[in-house]
Amino acid sequence: MKPEATSSALVLFSGGQDSATVLAWALDRYERVETIGFDYGQSHDVELLARQHVRTALADLKPGWAARLGPDHIVDLTGYGAIAESALTAEMEIAWHEDGLPTTFVPGRNLVFLTVASALAYRRGLARLAGGMCETDYSGYPDCRRNTIDAVESMLTLGLERKMPIDTPLMHRTKAQTWSLANDLGGWKLVELIVEDSHTCYRGDRHQRHEWGYGCGDCPACELRAKGWFEWKASR
Repeated sequence: MKPEATSSALVLFSGGQDSATVLAWALDRYERVETIGFDYGQSHDVELLARQHVRTALADLKPGWAARLGPDHIVDLTGYGAIAESALTAEMEIAWHEDGLPTTFVPGRNLVFLTVASALAYRRGLARLAGGMCETDYSGYPDCRRNTIDAVESMLTLGLERKMPIDTPLMHRTKAQTWSLANDLGGWKLVELIVEDSHTCYRGDRHQRHEWGYGCGDCPACELRAKGWFEWKASR
């Protein structure tokens, strides 16, 4: 795809399957793309390590992508992670609360991430934000829903006195459709990169290798990723 003239985006990039796909989507669409990641006190550093491998390899997948990919920014939000305690930031069993939300839910995470990202985008002169939020195949997090993102977008536009659109290209896609999008954007090389180098597992497991990538295989994130992989392969 020919990039949109004078267009730019800041991608919320964790190094997982969804954000890797969104980064490829943004590089295919915008002429200038930067990334932002957050250290919010994750109980394992696998995610932060994976994102660098994915980012570097992804830039070289298609002609022009490396030239469009700008700096990466890491923001320390460990103070926030400490007060928004969850199974991702503390020794806690992965289970489901009576309210239907898993213990992996970090309250307000996307609200905080998008607010901080908007400040960086404002200072860097980037026109929009992009993230891998999805309300189709997901763990039920309320801050992943498009109506939440719409509300945040309105808040940021008011608070910054300038439009701050938030792209969520995966919002209404299943995980199978996300694998398909990755294949459309970067072919099997991108799919293989996501399988080998991206990290989704809530337990930080990089020892068990499955057909769909590394992970424990039984946490909600692994289950969604595996289910989408096999559905996509069956549909090809």
